[in-house]
Amino acid sequence: MGYKLKFSFILIFSISALSFTPDLLGQGFGKKKARSSNSVSEAEYYFFEGEKYFILEDYVKSLALFQKANEVSPDIATINYKIGEVYLKGKDLHNALPYAKRAVALDPQNKYFYLLAAEIHTRLGEFPEAADVFMQMMERIPNTDFYIFDLAALYVYDEAYDKAIAAYNEAEKFFGVSEEISLQKQKIYLKKNQLENAIAEGEKLIENFPGESAYVVALSEILMSNNKGDQAVPYLEELVDGGEANPQAQLLLFEIYRQAGDENKAEESLQQAFENPELGIEAKLPLMVDYIQRLPDLKIEILSKKLAESIVIAHPFDANAYAIYGDLLFALDQKEAAKNKYQQALEQDNTNFAVWQNILDIELGLNQLDEVVAHTDEALEIFPNQASLYYFRGAANMLKKNYKEAVFHLEQGKKLSTSNPDLQTIFLSQLGDAYNSLKNYDKSEQNYEAALAINPNNEYVLNNYSYFLSLRKEKLDLAKKMSARLVKNNPTSATYLDTYAWVLYMLGDYKEALKYLERALQHDPSGVIFEHYGDILFKLGDTDKAVVQWQKAKGLNDTSDLIDKKIADKKLYE
Repeated sequence: MGYKLKFSFILIFSISALSFTPDLLGQGFGKKKARSSNSVSEAEYYFFEGEKYFILEDYVKSLALFQKANEVSPDIATINYKIGEVYLKGKDLHNALPYAKRAVALDPQNKYFYLLAAEIHTRLGEFPEAADVFMQMMERIPNTDFYIFDLAALYVYDEAYDKAIAAYNEAEKFFGVSEEISLQKQKIYLKKNQLENAIAEGEKLIENFPGESAYVVALSEILMSNNKGDQAVPYLEELVDGGEANPQAQLLLFEIYRQAGDENKAEESLQQAFENPELGIEAKLPLMVDYIQRLPDLKIEILSKKLAESIVIAHPFDANAYAIYGDLLFALDQKEAAKNKYQQALEQDNTNFAVWQNILDIELGLNQLDEVVAHTDEALEIFPNQASLYYFRGAANMLKKNYKEAVFHLEQGKKLSTSNPDLQTIFLSQLGDAYNSLKNYDKSEQNYEAALAINPNNEYVLNNYSYFLSLRKEKLDLAKKMSARLVKNNPTSATYLDTYAWVLYMLGDYKEALKYLERALQHDPSGVIFEHYGDILFKLGDTDKAVVQWQKAKGLNDTSDLIDKKIADKKLYE
Protein backbone atom coordinates (compact mmCIF):
# COMPACT_ATOMS: atom_id res chain seq x y z
CA MET A 1 0.00 0.00 0.00
CA GLY A 2 1.19 3.53 -0.70
CA TYR A 3 2.41 5.83 2.03
CA LYS A 4 -0.38 6.49 4.50
CA LEU A 5 -0.46 9.60 6.63
CA LYS A 6 -1.57 9.00 10.18
CA PHE A 7 -4.40 11.47 10.66
CA SER A 8 -8.10 11.38 11.20
CA PHE A 9 -10.68 13.64 9.66
CA ILE A 10 -12.66 14.68 12.72
CA LEU A 11 -14.27 17.81 13.92
CA ILE A 12 -13.91 17.31 17.65
CA PHE A 13 -10.20 17.24 18.32
CA SER A 14 -8.91 15.23 21.24
CA ILE A 15 -6.71 17.48 23.32
CA SER A 16 -3.75 15.57 24.68
CA ALA A 17 -3.55 15.62 28.47
CA LEU A 18 -0.81 17.97 29.65
CA SER A 19 1.55 16.98 32.40
CA PHE A 20 1.93 20.23 34.29
CA THR A 21 5.04 20.51 36.38
CA PRO A 22 6.18 23.17 38.82
CA ASP A 23 8.78 24.22 36.26
CA LEU A 24 6.19 24.73 33.52
CA LEU A 25 3.93 26.67 35.81
CA GLY A 26 6.87 28.63 37.15
CA GLN A 27 7.82 29.60 33.62
CA GLY A 28 4.31 30.89 33.12
CA PHE A 29 4.45 32.96 36.29
CA GLY A 30 7.92 34.24 35.47
CA LYS A 31 6.74 36.08 32.37
CA LYS A 32 5.42 39.00 34.43
CA LYS A 33 8.37 40.41 36.36
CA ALA A 34 6.25 42.80 38.38
CA ARG A 35 4.35 39.96 40.00
CA SER A 36 5.36 39.32 43.65
CA SER A 37 6.66 35.95 44.75
CA ASN A 38 3.79 35.71 47.23
CA SER A 39 1.18 35.92 44.46
CA VAL A 40 3.07 33.34 42.46
CA SER A 41 3.14 30.92 45.36
CA GLU A 42 -0.55 31.45 46.08
CA ALA A 43 -1.51 30.93 42.42
CA GLU A 44 0.66 27.80 42.26
CA TYR A 45 -1.09 26.41 45.30
CA TYR A 46 -4.58 26.97 43.89
CA PHE A 47 -3.50 25.67 40.49
CA PHE A 48 -2.10 22.38 41.71
CA GLU A 49 -5.05 21.83 44.03
CA GLY A 50 -7.34 22.45 41.07
CA GLU A 51 -5.32 20.04 38.96
CA LYS A 52 -5.67 17.37 41.63
CA TYR A 53 -9.47 17.61 41.55
CA PHE A 54 -9.42 17.80 37.76
CA ILE A 55 -7.67 14.43 37.63
CA LEU A 56 -10.30 13.08 40.05
CA GLU A 57 -12.95 14.42 37.63
CA ASP A 58 -14.42 16.69 40.30
CA TYR A 59 -14.78 19.54 37.87
CA VAL A 60 -16.80 21.80 40.16
CA LYS A 61 -14.02 21.98 42.76
CA SER A 62 -11.27 22.13 40.15
CA LEU A 63 -12.98 25.06 38.40
CA ALA A 64 -13.33 27.00 41.66
CA LEU A 65 -9.62 26.52 42.45
CA PHE A 66 -8.48 27.41 38.91
CA GLN A 67 -10.57 30.57 39.10
CA LYS A 68 -8.95 31.51 42.43
CA ALA A 69 -5.55 31.01 40.82
CA ASN A 70 -6.67 33.21 37.94
CA GLU A 71 -7.81 35.93 40.34
CA VAL A 72 -4.38 36.02 41.91
CA SER A 73 -2.49 35.79 38.58
CA PRO A 74 -4.83 36.55 35.64
CA ASP A 75 -2.04 36.61 33.04
CA ILE A 76 -0.92 32.98 33.27
CA ALA A 77 -1.75 31.23 29.97
CA THR A 78 -1.86 27.74 31.48
CA ILE A 79 -4.42 28.74 34.12
CA ASN A 80 -6.66 30.26 31.45
CA TYR A 81 -6.26 27.11 29.40
CA LYS A 82 -7.32 24.90 32.30
CA ILE A 83 -10.38 27.02 33.05
CA GLY A 84 -11.39 26.76 29.40
CA GLU A 85 -10.82 23.01 29.49
CA VAL A 86 -13.01 22.56 32.58
CA TYR A 87 -15.81 24.58 30.97
CA LEU A 88 -15.45 22.39 27.88
CA LYS A 89 -15.79 19.27 30.03
CA GLY A 90 -19.04 20.71 31.32
CA LYS A 91 -20.14 21.55 27.75
CA ASP A 92 -20.29 25.24 28.68
CA LEU A 93 -18.80 26.28 25.37
CA HIS A 94 -19.58 29.98 25.55
CA ASN A 95 -17.74 30.36 28.86
CA ALA A 96 -14.90 28.14 27.68
CA LEU A 97 -14.08 30.13 24.54
CA PRO A 98 -12.82 33.42 26.11
CA TYR A 99 -10.35 31.55 28.33
CA ALA A 100 -9.04 29.48 25.41
CA LYS A 101 -8.57 32.62 23.32
CA ARG A 102 -6.83 34.40 26.22
CA ALA A 103 -4.48 31.43 26.66
CA VAL A 104 -3.49 31.78 22.98
CA ALA A 105 -2.98 35.52 23.35
CA LEU A 106 -0.82 35.08 26.46
CA ASP A 107 1.29 32.29 24.99
CA PRO A 108 1.08 32.11 21.17
CA GLN A 109 3.76 29.40 21.04
CA ASN A 110 1.78 26.60 22.71
CA LYS A 111 -0.10 24.51 20.16
CA TYR A 112 -2.43 22.96 22.76
CA PHE A 113 -3.96 26.35 23.44
CA TYR A 114 -4.80 26.70 19.75
CA LEU A 115 -6.23 23.20 19.66
CA LEU A 116 -8.53 23.96 22.58
CA ALA A 117 -9.76 27.13 20.92
CA ALA A 118 -10.30 25.28 17.62
CA GLU A 119 -12.24 22.54 19.32
CA ILE A 120 -14.56 24.97 21.06
CA HIS A 121 -15.19 26.90 17.84
CA THR A 122 -15.89 23.62 16.08
CA ARG A 123 -18.38 22.43 18.69
CA LEU A 124 -20.11 25.76 18.40
CA GLY A 125 -20.35 25.21 14.65
CA GLU A 126 -18.05 28.14 13.99
CA PHE A 127 -16.02 26.42 11.28
CA PRO A 128 -14.43 29.53 9.71
CA GLU A 129 -13.24 30.70 13.16
CA ALA A 130 -11.82 27.25 13.92
CA ALA A 131 -10.04 27.29 10.56
CA ASP A 132 -8.50 30.71 11.37
CA VAL A 133 -7.16 29.29 14.64
CA PHE A 134 -5.46 26.43 12.78
CA MET A 135 -3.97 28.81 10.25
CA GLN A 136 -2.57 31.05 13.02
CA MET A 137 -1.07 28.04 14.78
CA MET A 138 0.63 26.74 11.63
CA GLU A 139 2.02 30.20 10.85
CA ARG A 140 3.40 30.79 14.36
CA ILE A 141 4.53 27.38 15.59
CA PRO A 142 7.10 25.21 13.80
CA ASN A 143 6.30 21.56 12.98
CA THR A 144 2.52 22.02 13.02
CA ASP A 145 2.07 21.66 9.26
CA PHE A 146 0.47 18.31 9.93
CA TYR A 147 -2.68 20.07 11.17
CA ILE A 148 -3.43 21.15 7.63
CA PHE A 149 -5.46 17.97 7.37
CA ASP A 150 -7.69 19.08 10.22
CA LEU A 151 -7.95 22.46 8.53
CA ALA A 152 -9.02 20.77 5.29
CA ALA A 153 -11.58 18.68 7.17
CA LEU A 154 -13.07 21.84 8.64
CA TYR A 155 -13.40 23.32 5.17
CA VAL A 156 -15.20 20.16 4.04
CA TYR A 157 -17.67 20.32 6.92
CA ASP A 158 -18.21 23.99 6.15
CA GLU A 159 -18.73 23.02 2.48
CA ALA A 160 -15.91 25.37 1.52
CA TYR A 161 -14.75 22.80 -1.02
CA ASP A 162 -12.37 25.02 -2.99
CA LYS A 163 -10.51 25.92 0.21
CA ALA A 164 -10.43 22.23 1.18
CA ILE A 165 -8.90 21.28 -2.17
CA ALA A 166 -6.31 24.06 -1.77
CA ALA A 167 -5.45 22.77 1.71
CA TYR A 168 -5.06 19.19 0.46
CA ASN A 169 -2.90 20.43 -2.41
CA GLU A 170 -0.63 22.17 0.09
CA ALA A 171 -0.50 18.98 2.13
CA GLU A 172 0.44 17.02 -0.97
CA LYS A 173 3.31 19.43 -1.70
CA PHE A 174 4.63 18.90 1.78
CA PHE A 175 3.95 15.19 2.35
CA GLY A 176 3.83 13.88 -1.21
CA VAL A 177 1.16 11.82 -2.99
CA SER A 178 -0.82 9.68 -0.56
CA GLU A 179 -3.96 7.59 -0.54
CA GLU A 180 -5.65 9.71 2.12
CA ILE A 181 -5.13 13.00 0.30
CA SER A 182 -6.22 11.70 -3.08
CA LEU A 183 -9.27 9.92 -1.70
CA GLN A 184 -10.40 13.03 0.16
CA LYS A 185 -9.94 15.11 -2.97
CA GLN A 186 -11.87 12.51 -4.97
CA LYS A 187 -14.81 12.76 -2.57
CA ILE A 188 -14.85 16.52 -2.94
CA TYR A 189 -14.59 16.41 -6.72
CA LEU A 190 -17.45 13.92 -6.90
CA LYS A 191 -19.59 16.16 -4.69
CA LYS A 192 -18.82 19.03 -7.04
CA ASN A 193 -19.63 16.81 -10.07
CA GLN A 194 -16.05 17.23 -11.31
CA LEU A 195 -15.72 13.64 -12.48
CA GLU A 196 -12.61 14.14 -14.59
CA ASN A 197 -10.72 15.58 -11.63
CA ALA A 198 -11.83 12.64 -9.47
CA ILE A 199 -10.63 10.21 -12.14
CA ALA A 200 -7.32 12.06 -12.38
CA GLU A 201 -6.77 11.54 -8.65
CA GLY A 202 -7.35 7.80 -9.06
CA GLU A 203 -4.96 7.65 -11.98
CA LYS A 204 -2.37 9.53 -9.94
CA LEU A 205 -2.50 6.85 -7.23
CA ILE A 206 -2.16 4.06 -9.79
CA GLU A 207 0.79 5.81 -11.41
CA ASN A 208 2.60 6.52 -8.13
CA PHE A 209 1.91 3.13 -6.55
CA PRO A 210 1.85 0.65 -9.45
CA GLY A 211 1.75 -2.42 -7.21
CA GLU A 212 -1.40 -1.42 -5.39
CA SER A 213 -4.40 -3.26 -6.86
CA ALA A 214 -6.78 -1.53 -4.44
CA TYR A 215 -6.28 1.73 -6.32
CA VAL A 216 -7.22 0.06 -9.60
CA VAL A 217 -10.38 -1.38 -8.04
CA ALA A 218 -11.31 1.96 -6.44
CA LEU A 219 -10.92 3.89 -9.70
CA SER A 220 -12.84 1.22 -11.61
CA GLU A 221 -15.75 1.49 -9.17
CA ILE A 222 -15.88 5.25 -9.73
CA LEU A 223 -15.84 4.77 -13.48
CA MET A 224 -18.56 2.10 -13.35
CA SER A 225 -20.82 4.14 -11.09
CA ASN A 226 -20.61 6.93 -13.65
CA ASN A 227 -21.40 4.74 -16.68
CA LYS A 228 -17.78 4.65 -17.82
CA GLY A 229 -17.14 0.97 -17.21
CA ASP A 230 -15.44 0.60 -20.59
CA GLN A 231 -12.68 2.92 -19.35
CA ALA A 232 -12.09 0.61 -16.38
CA VAL A 233 -11.59 -2.52 -18.48
CA PRO A 234 -7.93 -1.86 -19.46
CA TYR A 235 -6.96 -1.25 -15.82
CA LEU A 236 -8.78 -4.35 -14.58
CA GLU A 237 -7.63 -6.65 -17.38
CA GLU A 238 -4.02 -5.56 -16.88
CA LEU A 239 -4.38 -6.35 -13.20
CA VAL A 240 -5.92 -9.78 -13.76
CA ASP A 241 -3.66 -10.67 -16.70
CA GLY A 242 -0.69 -9.75 -14.53
CA GLY A 243 -1.28 -12.91 -12.56
CA GLU A 244 -2.93 -11.40 -9.51
CA ALA A 245 -6.03 -13.34 -8.47
CA ASN A 246 -7.96 -10.29 -7.40
CA PRO A 247 -11.58 -11.28 -6.79
CA GLN A 248 -12.81 -7.68 -6.54
CA ALA A 249 -11.35 -6.93 -9.96
CA GLN A 250 -12.90 -10.10 -11.37
CA LEU A 251 -16.32 -9.18 -9.98
CA LEU A 252 -16.07 -5.74 -11.55
CA LEU A 253 -15.12 -7.28 -14.88
CA PHE A 254 -18.08 -9.63 -14.53
CA GLU A 255 -20.44 -6.67 -14.14
CA ILE A 256 -18.88 -4.77 -17.05
CA TYR A 257 -18.92 -7.79 -19.38
CA ARG A 258 -22.49 -8.65 -18.40
CA GLN A 259 -23.69 -5.12 -19.07
CA ALA A 260 -21.93 -5.25 -22.42
CA GLY A 261 -23.65 -8.54 -23.26
CA ASP A 262 -20.46 -10.63 -23.31
CA GLU A 263 -21.88 -13.57 -21.32
CA ASN A 264 -18.88 -15.87 -21.83
CA LYS A 265 -16.35 -13.41 -20.43
CA ALA A 266 -18.79 -12.43 -17.68
CA GLU A 267 -19.24 -16.04 -16.52
CA GLU A 268 -15.50 -16.70 -16.69
CA SER A 269 -14.75 -13.69 -14.49
CA LEU A 270 -17.49 -14.60 -12.05
CA GLN A 271 -16.31 -18.20 -11.79
CA GLN A 272 -12.76 -17.02 -11.04
CA ALA A 273 -14.03 -14.68 -8.34
CA PHE A 274 -16.12 -17.43 -6.72
CA GLU A 275 -13.18 -19.84 -6.70
CA ASN A 276 -11.10 -17.38 -4.70
CA PRO A 277 -11.51 -17.81 -0.91
CA GLU A 278 -10.21 -14.26 -0.43
CA LEU A 279 -13.56 -13.02 -1.66
CA GLY A 280 -15.78 -13.37 1.39
CA ILE A 281 -18.84 -15.56 1.13
CA GLU A 282 -21.01 -12.59 2.08
CA ALA A 283 -20.18 -11.09 -1.34
CA LYS A 284 -21.07 -14.31 -3.15
CA LEU A 285 -24.40 -15.11 -1.52
CA PRO A 286 -26.40 -12.19 -3.01
CA LEU A 287 -25.22 -13.14 -6.49
CA MET A 288 -26.29 -16.73 -5.90
CA VAL A 289 -29.70 -15.55 -4.67
CA ASP A 290 -30.06 -13.49 -7.84
CA TYR A 291 -29.37 -16.53 -10.02
CA ILE A 292 -31.74 -18.72 -8.00
CA GLN A 293 -34.51 -16.17 -8.51
CA ARG A 294 -33.90 -16.33 -12.28
CA LEU A 295 -34.64 -20.07 -12.46
CA PRO A 296 -35.90 -22.06 -14.31
CA ASP A 297 -33.42 -21.50 -17.08
CA LEU A 298 -31.05 -24.23 -18.23
CA LYS A 299 -28.06 -21.93 -18.73
CA ILE A 300 -28.62 -20.32 -15.33
CA GLU A 301 -29.00 -23.76 -13.76
CA ILE A 302 -25.68 -25.01 -15.16
CA LEU A 303 -23.83 -21.86 -14.13
CA SER A 304 -25.45 -21.75 -10.70
CA LYS A 305 -24.38 -25.30 -9.92
CA LYS A 306 -20.80 -24.48 -10.92
CA LEU A 307 -20.85 -21.40 -8.69
CA ALA A 308 -22.35 -23.33 -5.79
CA GLU A 309 -19.62 -25.97 -6.09
CA SER A 310 -17.00 -23.20 -6.15
CA ILE A 311 -18.41 -21.67 -2.97
CA VAL A 312 -18.26 -25.00 -1.14
CA ILE A 313 -14.68 -25.61 -2.28
CA ALA A 314 -13.58 -22.06 -1.35
CA HIS A 315 -15.41 -22.07 2.00
CA PRO A 316 -15.57 -25.71 3.16
CA PHE A 317 -16.19 -24.82 6.80
CA ASP A 318 -18.85 -22.18 6.29
CA ALA A 319 -22.41 -23.41 6.85
CA ASN A 320 -23.77 -20.76 4.49
CA ALA A 321 -21.86 -22.34 1.59
CA TYR A 322 -23.86 -25.56 1.94
CA ALA A 323 -27.09 -23.74 2.81
CA ILE A 324 -27.09 -21.67 -0.39
CA TYR A 325 -26.29 -24.81 -2.39
CA GLY A 326 -29.28 -26.44 -0.70
CA ASP A 327 -31.47 -23.46 -1.62
CA LEU A 328 -30.41 -23.83 -5.26
CA LEU A 329 -31.23 -27.54 -5.35
CA PHE A 330 -34.53 -26.92 -3.55
CA ALA A 331 -35.47 -24.35 -6.20
CA LEU A 332 -34.64 -26.96 -8.85
CA ASP A 333 -37.00 -29.40 -7.08
CA GLN A 334 -34.09 -31.72 -6.31
CA LYS A 335 -35.34 -32.25 -2.80
CA GLU A 336 -33.19 -35.17 -1.64
CA ALA A 337 -30.01 -33.48 -2.90
CA ALA A 338 -31.09 -30.23 -1.25
CA LYS A 339 -31.68 -32.04 2.02
CA ASN A 340 -28.18 -33.50 1.85
CA LYS A 341 -26.65 -30.03 1.47
CA TYR A 342 -28.76 -28.66 4.31
CA GLN A 343 -27.56 -31.48 6.54
CA GLN A 344 -23.97 -30.61 5.62
CA ALA A 345 -24.72 -27.01 6.62
CA LEU A 346 -25.92 -28.21 10.02
CA GLU A 347 -22.70 -30.17 10.46
CA GLN A 348 -20.86 -26.85 10.31
CA ASP A 349 -23.39 -24.85 12.33
CA ASN A 350 -26.57 -26.34 13.77
CA THR A 351 -27.93 -23.00 14.96
CA ASN A 352 -29.39 -21.88 11.63
CA PHE A 353 -33.11 -22.31 12.24
CA ALA A 354 -34.05 -21.71 8.60
CA VAL A 355 -31.98 -24.73 7.56
CA TRP A 356 -33.79 -26.93 10.07
CA GLN A 357 -37.13 -25.73 8.71
CA ASN A 358 -36.09 -26.47 5.14
CA ILE A 359 -35.04 -30.00 6.03
CA LEU A 360 -38.32 -30.65 7.84
CA ASP A 361 -40.32 -29.16 4.98
CA ILE A 362 -38.60 -31.48 2.52
CA GLU A 363 -39.07 -34.55 4.70
CA LEU A 364 -42.73 -33.80 5.31
CA GLY A 365 -43.27 -33.28 1.58
CA LEU A 366 -41.54 -36.58 0.80
CA ASN A 367 -43.60 -38.35 3.50
CA GLN A 368 -40.42 -39.20 5.45
CA LEU A 369 -42.41 -39.06 8.65
CA ASP A 370 -40.03 -40.94 10.97
CA GLU A 371 -37.24 -38.59 9.92
CA VAL A 372 -39.46 -35.58 10.61
CA VAL A 373 -40.06 -36.86 14.13
CA ALA A 374 -36.34 -37.53 14.71
CA HIS A 375 -35.21 -34.17 13.38
CA THR A 376 -37.83 -32.21 15.29
CA ASP A 377 -36.53 -33.87 18.46
CA GLU A 378 -33.01 -32.67 17.61
CA ALA A 379 -34.15 -29.19 16.63
CA LEU A 380 -36.29 -28.75 19.76
CA GLU A 381 -33.22 -29.30 21.92
CA ILE A 382 -31.72 -26.19 20.32
CA PHE A 383 -34.91 -24.19 19.69
CA PRO A 384 -37.41 -25.27 22.37
CA ASN A 385 -39.60 -22.20 21.86
CA GLN A 386 -39.95 -22.29 18.07
CA ALA A 387 -43.61 -22.92 17.38
CA SER A 388 -43.13 -24.14 13.81
CA LEU A 389 -41.17 -27.17 15.04
CA TYR A 390 -44.27 -28.31 16.91
CA TYR A 391 -46.24 -27.90 13.70
CA PHE A 392 -43.92 -30.29 11.84
CA ARG A 393 -44.04 -32.78 14.69
CA GLY A 394 -47.82 -32.54 14.87
CA ALA A 395 -48.28 -32.80 11.10
CA ALA A 396 -46.05 -35.89 10.93
CA ASN A 397 -48.03 -37.59 13.67
CA MET A 398 -51.28 -36.68 11.97
CA LEU A 399 -50.09 -38.44 8.81
CA LYS A 400 -48.94 -41.40 10.93
CA LYS A 401 -52.44 -41.37 12.49
CA ASN A 402 -50.93 -40.87 15.93
CA TYR A 403 -53.66 -38.36 16.72
CA LYS A 404 -53.09 -38.09 20.48
CA GLU A 405 -49.39 -37.42 19.91
CA ALA A 406 -50.31 -34.90 17.22
CA VAL A 407 -52.67 -33.06 19.56
CA PHE A 408 -50.00 -32.83 22.25
CA HIS A 409 -47.50 -31.12 19.97
CA LEU A 410 -50.05 -28.95 18.19
CA GLU A 411 -51.33 -27.65 21.53
CA GLN A 412 -47.75 -26.77 22.49
CA GLY A 413 -47.30 -24.91 19.25
CA LYS A 414 -50.60 -23.08 19.70
CA LYS A 415 -49.40 -21.72 23.05
CA LEU A 416 -46.16 -20.48 21.50
CA SER A 417 -47.77 -18.82 18.48
CA THR A 418 -50.21 -16.43 20.14
CA SER A 419 -48.30 -13.39 18.87
CA ASN A 420 -48.42 -14.64 15.26
CA PRO A 421 -52.02 -14.75 14.00
CA ASP A 422 -51.17 -16.57 10.77
CA LEU A 423 -49.26 -19.31 12.57
CA GLN A 424 -51.91 -19.47 15.28
CA THR A 425 -54.53 -20.13 12.59
CA ILE A 426 -52.49 -23.03 11.24
CA PHE A 427 -52.33 -24.68 14.65
CA LEU A 428 -56.03 -24.13 15.27
CA SER A 429 -56.97 -25.65 11.91
CA GLN A 430 -54.71 -28.65 12.47
CA LEU A 431 -56.14 -29.14 15.94
CA GLY A 432 -59.62 -29.03 14.44
CA ASP A 433 -58.62 -31.94 12.18
CA ALA A 434 -56.85 -33.86 14.94
CA TYR A 435 -59.69 -33.62 17.46
CA ASN A 436 -62.15 -34.63 14.74
CA SER A 437 -60.07 -37.77 14.11
CA LEU A 438 -60.21 -38.48 17.86
CA LYS A 439 -64.02 -37.99 17.69
CA ASN A 440 -63.70 -35.13 20.16
CA TYR A 441 -66.08 -33.04 18.09
CA ASP A 442 -66.61 -30.26 20.62
CA LYS A 443 -62.92 -29.42 20.73
CA SER A 444 -62.67 -29.83 16.99
CA GLU A 445 -65.37 -27.22 16.44
CA GLN A 446 -63.90 -24.91 19.09
CA ASN A 447 -60.59 -24.82 17.25
CA TYR A 448 -62.18 -24.35 13.84
CA GLU A 449 -64.30 -21.50 15.20
CA ALA A 450 -61.24 -19.89 16.81
CA ALA A 451 -59.39 -20.10 13.49
CA LEU A 452 -62.31 -18.47 11.65
CA ALA A 453 -62.44 -15.73 14.29
CA ILE A 454 -58.91 -14.79 13.24
CA ASN A 455 -59.53 -15.22 9.52
CA PRO A 456 -63.17 -15.73 8.45
CA ASN A 457 -62.05 -16.53 4.90
CA ASN A 458 -59.61 -19.31 5.76
CA GLU A 459 -60.41 -21.75 2.96
CA TYR A 460 -58.73 -24.76 4.55
CA VAL A 461 -60.84 -24.40 7.68
CA LEU A 462 -64.07 -23.64 5.80
CA ASN A 463 -63.61 -26.76 3.68
CA ASN A 464 -62.65 -29.23 6.40
CA TYR A 465 -65.10 -27.88 8.94
CA SER A 466 -68.03 -28.08 6.51
CA TYR A 467 -66.97 -31.50 5.20
CA PHE A 468 -66.67 -33.09 8.65
CA LEU A 469 -70.00 -31.61 9.69
CA SER A 470 -71.56 -33.15 6.59
CA LEU A 471 -70.09 -36.56 7.37
CA ARG A 472 -71.62 -36.35 10.86
CA LYS A 473 -74.87 -34.91 9.45
CA GLU A 474 -74.62 -32.11 11.99
CA LYS A 475 -75.19 -28.35 11.53
CA LEU A 476 -75.74 -28.91 7.84
CA ASP A 477 -77.06 -25.38 7.30
CA LEU A 478 -73.77 -24.01 8.65
CA ALA A 479 -71.84 -26.49 6.51
CA LYS A 480 -73.80 -25.44 3.42
CA LYS A 481 -73.18 -21.77 4.12
CA MET A 482 -69.42 -22.27 4.52
CA SER A 483 -68.98 -24.56 1.51
CA ALA A 484 -71.15 -22.35 -0.70
CA ARG A 485 -68.82 -19.44 0.04
CA LEU A 486 -65.86 -21.58 -1.02
CA VAL A 487 -67.46 -22.55 -4.34
CA LYS A 488 -68.44 -18.97 -5.07
CA ASN A 489 -64.87 -17.78 -4.57
CA ASN A 490 -63.28 -20.85 -6.21
CA PRO A 491 -65.62 -22.06 -8.98
CA THR A 492 -63.01 -24.38 -10.54
CA SER A 493 -61.76 -26.05 -7.39
CA ALA A 494 -62.65 -29.75 -7.53
CA THR A 495 -62.09 -30.15 -3.78
CA TYR A 496 -64.50 -27.36 -2.85
CA LEU A 497 -67.07 -28.45 -5.45
CA ASP A 498 -66.96 -31.98 -4.04
CA THR A 499 -67.39 -30.72 -0.47
CA TYR A 500 -70.37 -28.58 -1.42
CA ALA A 501 -71.90 -31.47 -3.36
CA TRP A 502 -71.50 -33.75 -0.35
CA VAL A 503 -73.18 -31.24 1.94
CA LEU A 504 -76.09 -31.06 -0.53
CA TYR A 505 -76.13 -34.86 -0.60
CA MET A 506 -76.46 -35.01 3.17
CA LEU A 507 -79.29 -32.48 2.92
CA GLY A 508 -81.03 -34.79 0.44
CA ASP A 509 -80.71 -32.40 -2.50
CA TYR A 510 -79.32 -35.12 -4.80
CA LYS A 511 -80.01 -33.47 -8.14
CA GLU A 512 -78.24 -30.28 -7.15
CA ALA A 513 -75.40 -32.29 -5.63
CA LEU A 514 -75.00 -34.18 -8.94
CA LYS A 515 -74.47 -30.92 -10.84
CA TYR A 516 -71.60 -29.87 -8.61
CA LEU A 517 -69.96 -33.30 -8.70
CA GLU A 518 -70.07 -33.29 -12.50
CA ARG A 519 -68.28 -29.92 -12.42
CA ALA A 520 -65.76 -31.33 -9.95
CA LEU A 521 -65.00 -34.29 -12.24
CA GLN A 522 -64.19 -31.89 -15.09
CA HIS A 523 -61.33 -30.47 -13.02
CA ASP A 524 -60.16 -33.52 -11.04
CA PRO A 525 -61.32 -37.07 -11.90
CA SER A 526 -60.12 -38.48 -8.57
CA GLY A 527 -61.21 -41.63 -6.75
CA VAL A 528 -63.15 -39.90 -3.98
CA ILE A 529 -65.11 -37.76 -6.46
CA PHE A 530 -66.01 -40.76 -8.65
CA GLU A 531 -67.13 -42.63 -5.53
CA HIS A 532 -69.28 -39.71 -4.38
CA TYR A 533 -70.69 -39.45 -7.91
CA GLY A 534 -71.70 -43.10 -7.77
CA ASP A 535 -73.29 -42.62 -4.33
CA ILE A 536 -75.47 -39.78 -5.63
CA LEU A 537 -76.46 -41.73 -8.75
CA PHE A 538 -77.52 -44.61 -6.52
CA LYS A 539 -79.65 -42.23 -4.45
CA LEU A 540 -81.23 -41.03 -7.70
CA GLY A 541 -82.12 -44.63 -8.55
CA ASP A 542 -79.55 -45.24 -11.30
CA THR A 543 -77.81 -48.29 -9.80
CA ASP A 544 -76.00 -49.45 -12.96
CA LYS A 545 -74.42 -46.08 -13.57
CA ALA A 546 -73.55 -45.87 -9.88
CA VAL A 547 -71.62 -49.16 -10.09
CA VAL A 548 -69.75 -47.91 -13.16
CA GLN A 549 -68.59 -44.84 -11.20
CA TRP A 550 -67.59 -46.98 -8.21
CA GLN A 551 -65.53 -49.18 -10.50
CA LYS A 552 -63.77 -46.11 -11.85
CA ALA A 553 -63.09 -44.98 -8.32
CA LYS A 554 -61.59 -48.32 -7.29
CA GLY A 555 -58.65 -47.93 -9.65
CA LEU A 556 -57.78 -44.57 -8.14
CA ASN A 557 -56.76 -43.25 -4.76
CA ASP A 558 -58.69 -41.82 -1.78
CA THR A 559 -61.68 -44.16 -1.91
CA SER A 560 -63.48 -45.39 1.19
CA ASP A 561 -63.00 -48.83 2.73
CA LEU A 562 -66.51 -49.77 1.50
CA ILE A 563 -65.81 -49.41 -2.22
CA ASP A 564 -65.40 -53.15 -2.89
CA LYS A 565 -68.55 -53.98 -0.94
CA LYS A 566 -70.51 -51.36 -2.90
CA ILE A 567 -69.40 -52.83 -6.19
CA ALA A 568 -69.95 -56.45 -5.16
CA ASP A 569 -73.42 -55.93 -3.68
CA LYS A 570 -74.45 -53.11 -6.05
CA LYS A 571 -75.63 -51.33 -3.00
CA LEU A 572 -74.81 -48.11 -1.19
CA TYR A 573 -73.13 -48.44 2.19
CA GLU A 574 -72.50 -45.34 4.33
